[in-house]
Amino acid sequence: MNRTGKTLLVLALVTVVAMAFRVSWNALRDVARAIGADSTAALLYPFVVDGLMALALVATLVLTDRADKRFALRVLAAYTVASLVLNYVHGLVPELHGGSVDWGRLADWNPANWALVLLATSLPVGSIYFGSDLVAKVLHHRPVDPAIAEESTETTVKRSTSDLEESTPAPVAAVDALVELPASVVVDSKPIEPVPVGAVAAESTRLRQATGRVPDAARTPRRTRSDDELLDEARSATADWAVGALTAEGIRKAVRTSPAKARVLRETLRAERSIDAPVMDEVA
Repeated sequence: MNRTGKTLLVLALVTVVAMAFRVSWNALRDVARAIGADSTAALLYPFVVDGLMALALVATLVLTDRADKRFALRVLAAYTVASLVLNYVHGLVPELHGGSVDWGRLADWNPANWALVLLATSLPVGSIYFGSDLVAKVLHHRPVDPAIAEESTETTVKRSTSDLEESTPAPVAAVDALVELPASVVVDSKPIEPVPVGAVAAESTRLRQATGRVPDAARTPRRTRSDDELLDEARSATADWAVGALTAEGIRKAVRTSPAKARVLRETLRAERSIDAPVMDEVA
């Protein structure tokens, strides 16, 4: 549609809305008089109700956030229903047309009258609250540039596609055949023997998976020392130790033996020290 057609469409919409507002304005003005509003307040009352409907409609078109748009739609729906109810009451109560109805009397049945008066009197207060909130949301709204949004979407799609390609590589077919090197290739006057590719791959796989506990066969064997050798090593290591320093834990760390043998060595060394001490005293 060209610009002229759009302009004519908008003008037609504004004309229809203006005529509808004029019809609703008559009913809402009479309802405002019935709940005690003066002439000026009754004149402005339709703008409070139907005007907020127009504001909520504009906010719905401007806001892009889903929560804000839902809030604007709820305000629009609530005030549309309220205006419809008041116009319906205006059509049911002929006394409202001539202004002969008693103040605060919109229905003969008391519960219905209380509900209608509460609805009519709460709409201006609600317009202040909801209208201020909608204006604040519109003023703080930051529209997103379509070009930037399209570029970010395209980047995300490309990145996702590349990640998908990397995460799902093409399956590599297993090589079962043996690849043989030419017999004419010679290194250091020795012909290179043909090497099966599958054997190399299997060997490299085993090397990568060799983790965890080292088997006993692969460990360096350690010579088992006899009791006399352990005692000699303990004597040499603790030659300058005091008797009180001869503990099983210290001897175990010094000669690197088991806790049980360390305790035996401790008792032996202490016994030797206790025997040597009186002999030294007698010599002195």
